[in-house]
Amino acid sequence: MGIIIHVGRKSHQQYRTPVMVFRRGNRFIIALTYGRDSQWVQNVLAANSCELETRKWTLRLSHPRVFRDERCESMPAFVRLFLGILGMCDFLELTVDPGTASQ
Repeated sequence: MGIIIHVGRKSHQQYRTPVMVFRRGNRFIIALTYGRDSQWVQNVLAANSCELETRKWTLRLSHPRVFRDERCESMPAFVRLFLGILGMCDFLELTVDPGTASQ
């Protein structure tokens, strides 16, 4: 689990959204359990970046890409089953900006 910190496109307010996130090297994959059209996803896409709080780190992420994975292959096996049952197969991939980790 992690918290996505993003800025509203119209309100310019900062928001915090809990997400199910998994690391793959310098990328993070987020299961879009709220849907690919949710406001937080649209905010991240419009800004082309966001921050992720996970454990005790805050990371700057960029280059968001929404993709569909019917088999949920980008997720660990135990999560794949859960998402498959719920019919959730949309994901957001983001890349870590180098040197942005802070505590």
